[in-house]
Parts: sequence; C-alpha cells; structure tokens
Amino acid sequence: MEYIEAVADMIVESKKVVVFTGAGFSTESNVPDFRGPQGVWSKFDPSELNLPNFLRSEEIREKYWQVHKMFWETVKIAEPNSGHYAVTELHNIGKLDCVITQNTDGLHQKSGTPNEKVLELHGTMHWVDCLDCHQRYPRERAHEKMLAGEKVPRCDKCHGILKPATVAYGQAMPERETREAEVRSAGCDLFLAAGSSLVVYPAAQMPIIAKRSGARLVIMNLTETPHDHLADVVIAEKTGEALSRIVVRVKEKTKA
Repeated sequence: MEYIEAVADMIVESKKVVVFTGAGFSTESNVPDFRGPQGVWSKFDPSELNLPNFLRSEEIREKYWQVHKMFWETVKIAEPNSGHYAVTELHNIGKLDCVITQNTDGLHQKSGTPNEKVLELHGTMHWVDCLDCHQRYPRERAHEKMLAGEKVPRCDKCHGILKPATVAYGQAMPERETREAEVRSAGCDLFLAAGSSLVVYPAAQMPIIAKRSGARLVIMNLTETPHDHLADVVIAEKTGEALSRIVVRVKEKTKA
C-alpha cells in the first residue's frame, strides 16, 4: 500500500518521532474505549462522576469505584497488541523520542517501551492515591479491598479517601506531563497520532503544536478527526495492524 511506503520513508528520514495514542490504539487489546457503543460512558453518566462530586458524595465515590473496578478487571489481563510492539521497535531502532498517550492502561510499558519515554496525560490505572496523606498504592491493593467488601476503599495509613491515579472529569491535567508533551511535540520532526478522535483538549492540541513547529503529521484512526486536514497522511485503518506493517518496512529500509 502506498501509505506504508510514504510513512516508512518519513520515519527513516526523521530523527525525533513522537507517537501520540488514544483509546482506539488499545481496542485491539480488547480494552474498550470510553465513548464507543460499548464504552464505559454508555453505562454511566460521565458528567455525574466528576471530581467535585467524587469529593462530596460517598454515593458517587461508590459508583466511581464500581466503574473503575469494571475497567481494571479488563486492563489487568490485557496484553499489548501489534501496535504497542511496533512503537517499542521504533524505540529499539533509535527513532522514538517519546510516546504521548491519553490511555491509562500501561500497555506501552508492558510492551517494552521504557517508562521514562511514556507521557501519560490522563494518568494511570495501575496506581491509586490517597487524597489526604498522598500515600500511593498499587491498584491491585484497592481491588483486593473491594473484593473483601469495601465498596469505597480507604487508605491503610490514614483511612483517607482513595482515588485511582487517573484524571477525572473536573480534575486538572498533570502539569509536568502536559508541559513535557508540549515541548516534545514542538521539538519533533514527525508526529504520529494513532487511535485518537483528537477531540479532548488539551491533549488534542499536541498534533497542532507539532505541525505548526514544522513536523510532518500522520493521523491513523478508523474514523475522521477534526485535524485530518492538517495531516500529511491520513490512514483510516486499525492502528495496530497499520503501524506494525509500517515499522516492518522501516526496518527493511534501514537494513538495505
């Protein structure tokens, strides 16, 4: 396919590739997205499960943890797909500057991409934080508490409110990761956006920053995005399958 050659050539010519991933990147690992027909928000009202409501209401906290329990049971057994391994290959051949991800599932790290190269804009499912004493626990600890009967798990140390280390509605984005993502987007020469609808800001601003700074832009998503008109190449296919074919071609070209 023409796009495989075109994008492979872009990667070969690039020195700093930023890969930006959204929920569609993990659906091939059977991790459901939030907004799809079978997504979490088809069963729960996201406007209700925001941070202010979480802080004020035990009932909302119980419902919030119910949602995260469902999601965690899927995420903890999920395995990286061919797209995640393709990104790791980009790292292995020295092309990957970083991954900027909207996903909280940790599958980039599970596939072998170093944690320090992954900027998680929406936090991580793999940890929970005490909002009172700021103690951090592995997510599995909170899961054990729920299985033991705690509908709203509490901190072992101070009995404070625990919350998954993901960004909730009404919660500020992590400052360090967001700032670093902006810097990396501005400094790359190729920006690959894969599996994101590119409608959630400020994350969706990253490809615009990259393009305005002179980078080439590739958008890979099954459905149209608002930024398609800015892209040098648009690929409307499953991201894992497409990216893995591209990276195979990159490796062939670099060996030639």
